[in-house]
Amino acid sequence: MPLTPATEADIAEVSRQLGRPARDIIAIAARCVCGKPTVVHTKPRLSDGTPFPTTYYLTHKGATAAVSTLEASGLMAQLQQRLVDEPELGAAYQKAHEAYIADRDRAAQESGQEVPEIAGISAGGMPTRVKCLHALIGHSLAAGPGVNPIGDLALEACSWSPNRCVCESI
Repeated sequence: MPLTPATEADIAEVSRQLGRPARDIIAIAARCVCGKPTVVHTKPRLSDGTPFPTTYYLTHKGATAAVSTLEASGLMAQLQQRLVDEPELGAAYQKAHEAYIADRDRAAQESGQEVPEIAGISAGGMPTRVKCLHALIGHSLAAGPGVNPIGDLALEACSWSPNRCVCESI
């Protein structure tokens, strides 16, 4: 999916969504059908110097609330078991991990911000665990269907959809 530059209005909306000032956003990685930010692409090193491995950060309030409910439902344990039971799913999840790191490394190179402290680390538990559906769904929304199979499965199970705007109701 193409990244779009974050405008001042985008930064203000993300700050509203998060309930705090947005920081170190490179671009908007996914948008609601109404155009508001859903996922941000964040610098690999925050301006205070902190390494930040979570390249794709889910910010949309409706999405984050629904994903929190999904996490509480036990879906993470089910998906974790599927990684054990389905080798092809595990292999695809490994590729998602590699794609995530490649995206972050590209952003680090473009910004001149090499971050060796997080080399090989992605997000959401990849490549062997299912730890944070927020990060995995954020990656799926940013990269598009077929890149992160666990994020795709979680998004399918989610009560929130990127195809239906709920921005005005939150």
